[in-house]
Amino acid sequence: MIVQRSALPNLTTTSFKPEDVHLVVEVVSPESADRDRVTKPTKYSNAGIKYLWRVEPEDEQAVAYTFELEPSVKAYVPTGIHRKRLATYVGFDVDIDLDLSRFLG
Repeated sequence: MIVQRSALPNLTTTSFKPEDVHLVVEVVSPESADRDRVTKPTKYSNAGIKYLWRVEPEDEQAVAYTFELEPSVKAYVPTGIHRKRLATYVGFDVDIDLDLSRFLG
């Protein structure tokens, strides 16, 4: 999660006002798949959180699905599917290496 600096008074803070949240990243696991794909995005979009990423495993690699809020309908629209590298703009430039092969031996 990326939040406004002013929303983080100390490192033990675990909840934030929706207006302070810039980006939410959900990492999907088998146990949380339905919540991460359906329930949480609906809650985040209703709260007005502008960006959402969902990271899932695919063939022992990470795949990032990126979304941006379309405010007039309070729903996320896809902005990309990223394999090996996630390069995008979410109010600032982001460039993340997603290639896990060097870590998996």
